[in-house]
Amino acid sequence: MFTGCGTALVTPFRHDQSLDEETLRKLVRRQIEAGINFLVPCGTTGESPTLTHAEHLRVVEITLEEAKGSHVSVLAGAGGYNTQEVVELARELEQMGADGILSVTPYYNKPTPEGLYQHYKAIASAIRLPIIVYSIQGRTGINVEPATLARLAEIPSIVGVKEASGNIAQMANILHLLPPDFTVLCGDDAITIPLMALGGKGVISVVSNQIPAEMTALAQACLRGDFAAARHIQTRYLPLMNVNFIEANPIPVKAGMAMMGLLEPVYRLPMCPASENSLARIEKVLESLGLLRGVRVAG
Repeated sequence: MFTGCGTALVTPFRHDQSLDEETLRKLVRRQIEAGINFLVPCGTTGESPTLTHAEHLRVVEITLEEAKGSHVSVLAGAGGYNTQEVVELARELEQMGADGILSVTPYYNKPTPEGLYQHYKAIASAIRLPIIVYSIQGRTGINVEPATLARLAEIPSIVGVKEASGNIAQMANILHLLPPDFTVLCGDDAITIPLMALGGKGVISVVSNQIPAEMTALAQACLRGDFAAARHIQTRYLPLMNVNFIEANPIPVKAGMAMMGLLEPVYRLPMCPASENSLARIEKVLESLGLLRGVRVAG
């Protein structure tokens, strides 16, 4: 269900900081029309820590409404450092009809491997949906070791991991240790090809907010073993993948989407607009790729 390219959807806001539901619907429809394989609303790229509980549910609800009747699955974000709150949110998302849950590791708490295991076991015990573990040590302060993932994979509903450690050796060890049906997804656009060459099943992408058709083509090329085609796409769009991370995600990607005319460049604190220097660099990359729509974003 969660193979190929999934988009870690940004959450659009209006200038008054309210949720921009109309633009969200347009963004989701754009993804579906481009052939995206699955959608990931309310992940960290969607600024989930600054969404209210009601907004979180509403974003997922809108995504589900727009995806209904299509081939696109919805992997809803439900993570955090309070296990009981995550369990309650996951139950609500299951009741709404989400196809699965993406759950980032608890941040700040820095649980032990046993704590991580018990955290995900508690979520899995509360719902029937498939769960993808999200490991991103650079943001959460905690790594999901291959041995911990191997334990988690014994729980039937824990079906995969979004691996964003950036450590290719760790990814290789995960793919070596875990059973073949355990889904390993890349969490870094720029290293999708090497992870999939090792046996990964796809990517949960940031850049696909901007170029959904192209990133889907890259992931599908990897799945069929056509790495020459995948490299061709990678070579063209690597500058965009890189510039999306010159400041904390999702600041650059939302700035770029604003320049493409897709949304308003509005963030919620502690996220704030990109610097003038960063905006100039983003604009230059978009222009070189023919993606600029003549909209200049003020810093």
